[in-house]
Amino acid sequence: MSVLRARVPLLCGALLAVSLTAACGSGGATSDNGSHGLRPVLDSKTPKPQVAEPSVHTNVGGGATSVPVDRRVSVTADSGTLTSVAVTSRSGPVPGTLSADHKTWTAGALLEPGTSYTVVSQASVDGGASIRKTTHFRTAALTLDQQTYPSIAPLAGQTVGVGMPVIIRFDVPVTDKASIEKHLSVVSQPAQKGAWHWISDTEVHWRPAHYWKAGTKVTVNADINSVPAGNGIFGQLNRSVSFNIGAAHIYKVNTKTDQMQVFSNGKLLRTLPITTGQQPAYTTRSGIKVIIEKFPTKDMNSETVGITGADAYNIKGVQWAMRVTYSGEFVHAAPWSVASQGHANVSHGCTGMSTANADWLYHMTNVGDVVQYTGTDKPMTLTNGYGDWNESFHTYRQGSALH
Repeated sequence: MSVLRARVPLLCGALLAVSLTAACGSGGATSDNGSHGLRPVLDSKTPKPQVAEPSVHTNVGGGATSVPVDRRVSVTADSGTLTSVAVTSRSGPVPGTLSADHKTWTAGALLEPGTSYTVVSQASVDGGASIRKTTHFRTAALTLDQQTYPSIAPLAGQTVGVGMPVIIRFDVPVTDKASIEKHLSVVSQPAQKGAWHWISDTEVHWRPAHYWKAGTKVTVNADINSVPAGNGIFGQLNRSVSFNIGAAHIYKVNTKTDQMQVFSNGKLLRTLPITTGQQPAYTTRSGIKVIIEKFPTKDMNSETVGITGADAYNIKGVQWAMRVTYSGEFVHAAPWSVASQGHANVSHGCTGMSTANADWLYHMTNVGDVVQYTGTDKPMTLTNGYGDWNESFHTYRQGSALH
């Protein structure tokens, strides 16, 4: 029994040594030189590296119809980077901007109604793999009643006075005023702070905080093409108008003394005797008025402003007439009242002066020049002409849809 107990451990030790030797031999030398053993088996099961492929996505589906015109086309490289993007229609290419990382291209303009577009984009990845993708789509058609056209005053190249507001009128009402106003801008040299003020659903004005500086260059941009205007209406097109500000003409009318002081760039040129409206029936409004339009001659019929009966008049060819209110107030030649000019108010609300004085004033005056009236308790209002200066700038800018 003692002999048997001694041999069992020896036998086990021998077996263990053989096992260890075999394990070291099969895993060591043969795997290092890669000639045989486990390495070929492991290599056969290792997945091959995947080659990256570029992928491009356009935010308008291929073959789409009735795409809204306010859609801004964008192209994104989901993998890889964009090498080129071209969006075209019968009107020509659509401008766009590529992001700094070349991952996204964004159109710089909205779409035209009832128009077919083609988007051709290319992308690539490191290593040379590339892809080209072409997408076609068509936008929804719009009638003229579904589009609003912006008319801008002053006109391009016009020289106007320091009191002239920028006026944009729309032929179809704008109910989403904030959407449209975000795309309106006034740029001036020198720069002057100002604000938009909505007069109605079809008219918006812009004025500086103070009268324009003489000699200012102004550009108005209405970049509203395809911009939503509310109730299914969209801007019809973009418009830009540039105009000039002339000399600072400010005329000060005192209805108590019946005198008009004519200032140009701060210098008093003349003091003119005038007559204004009879009180109380035809009181001339006090406040800040602006020359709206000019006529070398103008037929004046009182029935157009509601004056009938014994006080009615119908005068043909009134000379040197300049409108200052929509309700019918003008500055004009009034040879029939020369005897009263400088002494009494005998008109139906207009400001009358001699023909010679009216001729001189007319020919130095621009639309947009300022006429300031004092002396009566009948106020000028914001909407009776270009009455924009009859509110403080703080109050005026509250008429902005973005205020």
